[in-house]
Amino acid sequence: MLRRALRVLLRPAVSGALLLAVGAATHIPSFLRAFWNPDEGFLATQGRMLATGTDLYTGVVDRKPPVLPYLYAGVFELFGTDHLWPVKALALLAHLATAALLLVLARRRYGPTAGLAAALLYLVASIGLSPPDAHAANFEVFMLPATIAAVVLADRRRYVWAGIAVAVAALTKQSGGAVLLPVLWLAWRQSGRPGVLRALVGTAAPVVLVAPLFGVGHFLFWVVTGSGGYLSLEGGWLRAVSRAGANLGIVVAAGLPVVWAAWRGRRLRADADLWLWLAASVLAVSAGTRFFGHYFLQLLPPLTMLGVAGLARGVLRWRTAAWYAVLSAAVFTWMALTWPQARLEHIQSVARTVRSETRPGEHVLVWGMNPAMYYFSERPPATRFLTAGFLTNFSGGRPERQVGESLAMPGAWDQFVEDLTRTRPELVVDDSGPAAYRPDRIPRFEEYLKANYREVARDRHMIIYRRVAS
Repeated sequence: MLRRALRVLLRPAVSGALLLAVGAATHIPSFLRAFWNPDEGFLATQGRMLATGTDLYTGVVDRKPPVLPYLYAGVFELFGTDHLWPVKALALLAHLATAALLLVLARRRYGPTAGLAAALLYLVASIGLSPPDAHAANFEVFMLPATIAAVVLADRRRYVWAGIAVAVAALTKQSGGAVLLPVLWLAWRQSGRPGVLRALVGTAAPVVLVAPLFGVGHFLFWVVTGSGGYLSLEGGWLRAVSRAGANLGIVVAAGLPVVWAAWRGRRLRADADLWLWLAASVLAVSAGTRFFGHYFLQLLPPLTMLGVAGLARGVLRWRTAAWYAVLSAAVFTWMALTWPQARLEHIQSVARTVRSETRPGEHVLVWGMNPAMYYFSERPPATRFLTAGFLTNFSGGRPERQVGESLAMPGAWDQFVEDLTRTRPELVVDDSGPAAYRPDRIPRFEEYLKANYREVARDRHMIIYRRVAS
């Protein structure tokens, strides 16, 4: 009976329908709120600006490559800037594409049952994180399909195309470039130096073509060289280690049979490229020592492949892994459905106040780390810097002594002053609260507020200032 059911499930049409059903069911919570984390608010605000003609890296800046900001902008061009469900639908499609590619890779190596298992286990594992990390339509989600495609293509000796896929992953998020290591390993093992050269050419070509579109200097600064201060974590190691341990623990708990099967069924020589892929992904997650939960999505594809390899070798029954996956999916879906959203509701409430106190087209400055306020208020940002982190070196876990205007990105304050002089924001929303970048710790910004604005309202820790007529 079970074998007959499995034969039915392995039919392509049935497998595809099953993946779609499981992917949709596990990611329903993604659609139930506007933003799950600040990254989504940043990308939506950035995408809206790009869709209205602003230039990336000059008119609005980020430390990330261009693929995802322009994907958001393209969605807004097609569906309007008021609709977020199309972006979330694309994120679901990205998860499904990742699962389908894992199916192809695992089926080729370990058989059809392993292929379907890899796809399903990935879909369940992708929600096995803190809900704001699991359900946000952010960089890692859109990076993964190109990452898996690179390995699939290299495994099939399509080295130039594998390199192009590596470049697409890296142009979505820099850490996606880590998959180049297993691609080069496969190219060397299968074809020697010519295969390696073809993979490197494929990787370099898209980057060489894209960089001049934004100005090579701007592109290199924002994507490669300009994040040195941000990546430093001097004085914040305890917070980083605890965050790494907590998020890794969640990943292991969510996919315990997969992790156990990966270790017990390990064959380092036979699966060398997969272990190298996992090691490269660990290094990518660790770069910058931030260890935010959504970073750990990058570990799931190689970990899933190694777990399926162990399951195919009989170290654990498929049924055990399946039942644990169902339990894990139920627990993490319940967590997502009941996750608090008071912070988001408060931002929306303040944004309504900002919208009622300004006219369309009047600029607003949000001094904080969550640009969702710009999106909900439907008012243009007064500066190219959508968060105070660019101007103060602030990031989660950084101690106060590592935050200040002297630690800003090079040239940021001159550009900030230039922006404010040009736009003359009507309102300033101080969303810093007790954070290390609050105005009384940033003298230059505090002086600007005192000289040009007066407080008109408070809502919890948020303070709204209106420009003094001059």
